[in-house]
Amino acid sequence: MSRPTAPPLRLLFWESTWRCNLACIHCRRLSTAPPPEDDLTTAEVRGLFDSLAALGRPTVIFSGGEPLMREDWAPLAEYARSLHLPISLATNGTTVNATTARRISSAGFRRVSVSLDGADGASHDSFRGTSGAFDLAVGGIAALREVSQAVQINCTVTAQNVSRLDELHALAIRLGAEALHLFLLVPVGCGANISESHRLDPQTSEQVLGWVCDRQAEEKLEVRATCAPHYNRLAAQRGMPHGNSRGCLAGVSVAFVGHAGEVFPCGYLPVSCGNVRRTGFEEIWRKSRVLADLRDPSKLRGKCGRCEFRDVCGGCRARAYALTGDYLAAEPACTHCPPPLMQNSAGNS
Repeated sequence: MSRPTAPPLRLLFWESTWRCNLACIHCRRLSTAPPPEDDLTTAEVRGLFDSLAALGRPTVIFSGGEPLMREDWAPLAEYARSLHLPISLATNGTTVNATTARRISSAGFRRVSVSLDGADGASHDSFRGTSGAFDLAVGGIAALREVSQAVQINCTVTAQNVSRLDELHALAIRLGAEALHLFLLVPVGCGANISESHRLDPQTSEQVLGWVCDRQAEEKLEVRATCAPHYNRLAAQRGMPHGNSRGCLAGVSVAFVGHAGEVFPCGYLPVSCGNVRRTGFEEIWRKSRVLADLRDPSKLRGKCGRCEFRDVCGGCRARAYALTGDYLAAEPACTHCPPPLMQNSAGNS
């Protein structure tokens, strides 16, 4: 039986390098020590970008590791733009000074995301494993805003910072960010060993998503939940707009290419779909069996498979895999109890 036509690719997260100057306790990698130099070469990355351009105009997010540790990030950004590929940058911000900020702005990144995992140095630095990381990141944000670069703040929500989201929200506005994205932890890599004292239970995760819902009408700051597809279910239950796509976009409109060319549905779902050193990304995107599975909500198992919100949520496939070993299993962080049998999807009601 032939597989369905692949949907359009919207976002491609490219792990430009494994190298990083921090040692975050939730990192999706197992080690922050630099491995042998097996990052994709400049020529290989250009080939990847050529393949992406054949799929349309997906946004390429330069991530890592720490992408600014890759020496050719600026010319590669220029090459992506020559192919009319929109580009964004995901950095920890600690190495961004006035000179680097000008280079980032000149490279044409539409938005730069900087991670702040707390509203002060004590909470952020303990999470990032480096003293002074908070002050350096805030300084990097200031340098970016000085050159009018659009900035987004990313925060992984844990039991240690969940009570201070209002403070983080106020800080994001004060720093001139245009967006605040809250990530629900997916326990992979180092994050699989993160202390239970840091993890949110499903009920608290639901409260975080409610906090996000409560701020959707604000105009000062874009607030979104990430790695939290059940936000769509909660928004639908509240009668709020929640978009027309599935909540979990892994393999549906999002993909991740690792530093050595391995392709994954997202950065937190370590199930390989192929390697761009052997197969063009375009072919992987169109023909991968794993991606075909993720695009078919009828294959979901457990309560996700019978949920009336299946088509607008779908559960986090990475979190399901991390905790059960099955990327089609039920979302472990969801509190919703669906009816015994599937009803009409919330997206069609």
